[in-house]
Amino acid sequence: MASISSINQFACKTFRDLSLNSKSKLNAALSSVNRINFPAVSLRKSAKLKQNFTVRAVSEDEWGPDNEPAAPGVAVIDEKPSEVDILKKQLVDSFYGTNRGLSASSETRAEIVELITQLEAKNPTPAPTEALTLLNGKWILAYTTFAGLFPLLSRGASLPLAKLEEISQTIDSENFTVQNSVVFSGPLATTSISTNAKFEVRSPKRVQIKFEEGVIGTPQLTDSIVLPENVEFLGQKIDLTPFKGLLTSVQDTASSVVKTISSRPPLKFSISNSNAESWLLTTYLDDELRISRGDGGSIFVLIKEGSPLLTS
Repeated sequence: MASISSINQFACKTFRDLSLNSKSKLNAALSSVNRINFPAVSLRKSAKLKQNFTVRAVSEDEWGPDNEPAAPGVAVIDEKPSEVDILKKQLVDSFYGTNRGLSASSETRAEIVELITQLEAKNPTPAPTEALTLLNGKWILAYTTFAGLFPLLSRGASLPLAKLEEISQTIDSENFTVQNSVVFSGPLATTSISTNAKFEVRSPKRVQIKFEEGVIGTPQLTDSIVLPENVEFLGQKIDLTPFKGLLTSVQDTASSVVKTISSRPPLKFSISNSNAESWLLTTYLDDELRISRGDGGSIFVLIKEGSPLLTS
């Protein structure tokens, strides 16, 4: 089937070759054009296509000099974030500079509580314990009001050679186990302290947790320390080349010690005191964010490992 442009090209070429006095040639050319069939347009099919697109009206002023209108038949689709997505982004942004809640001001805490309350009202999973596959996996602690963690957070911030890298909770819904883990990193190694527990479902939102043992992980060797060629101090460059030999010697000694310790199994100890049990109420749950409340009203906000919220 011929398109409109091909018809015009054909007609123009034909008329260009005709002389004004060649009436028979003119009639033959017009007859050729008339014999071309235009494709029929099905209005019913067009109506069906229209239902499959979300089309936004665009005024002529929106087309800038570098923007060409979309090709015919291509709809302009707006993908706006949902209200829940906006609330989650605002909540995570409000954690900035709070050191997981330790350094949060009273104003920031009030703002966070307000956002949490709004999200809880829009919880897409009203019965979290009946959606154990969503609970499954590793969750990174982003914010808490649990005072029992504040001493750990403050020590992690004050230690000169150690850094509190991560606090996480890993849930295995098939075996009904929970592991809480704290990871520390130093110049040459990382280590972790964790607790292993079992949980029981007590209601659509609540689980009972019983801690069974604690584990002190053996240090794992990290990458070598790289000393720069020089550093700038008070406007002057200081050559660090003479110190490289000393650093290498210290590093080799420390590495051999860490390797010896790393070859040993983790240290395990049982937990059998009055604090070995607690309960947890999940008030918001989706595939990347979980909000829980513990006994005493403590709030825990956790983000699923691998979620873009961790990098926002």
